[in-house]
Amino acid sequence: MMISFVLPRNHFCELRSVFPPKLAMKVSFFPPTNSCSSDASPDEGVVEDLPIIDEKAVEQLTEGLISHYLPDLQRSKSALHELTQNQVVLLETLEQEITKFKECNYILDVDALFSEAKHYHSKLVSIRNEMLMLHEKTSKLKKRALKLQQKRQKEELEQEQQREKELEREKQLTAKPARRT
Repeated sequence: MMISFVLPRNHFCELRSVFPPKLAMKVSFFPPTNSCSSDASPDEGVVEDLPIIDEKAVEQLTEGLISHYLPDLQRSKSALHELTQNQVVLLETLEQEITKFKECNYILDVDALFSEAKHYHSKLVSIRNEMLMLHEKTSKLKKRALKLQQKRQKEELEQEQQREKELEREKQLTAKPARRT
């Protein structure tokens, strides 16, 4: 739907600046040019087929139209400006919250690393304890092996001494020829 207004040039520029861009596309103003210079002819761009109307009536109608719509449009403009500012603030807040969530993720990663470090520390402690226990067992086994070796050497020495005694005894028991004198 297209709305058309025929306005004098001075009101045309004022009203054109008030309409939001999307609404300005649906509203056409005569003259349709965007130049609002005072050196242009006031009749420039006026449609030829329109009936001639009293300029004072046109002026009053224009002022009435502007006074009727301008406050609402200005309030809408300020509301849109405030909404835009609120959106900017909201976007900044959202960015801050996103940053906080990222930091929380980093903290969770650090927590995971600490829990993993605790896990590996407990493994190291258990391995250390196991190594100490194995060291004790090996030292006990070495002492036992040394005792067993000493006992075996003692037994072998006793057996050797026993054999020597038996050999000596056999030598003494063997008959000796008597000597003649």
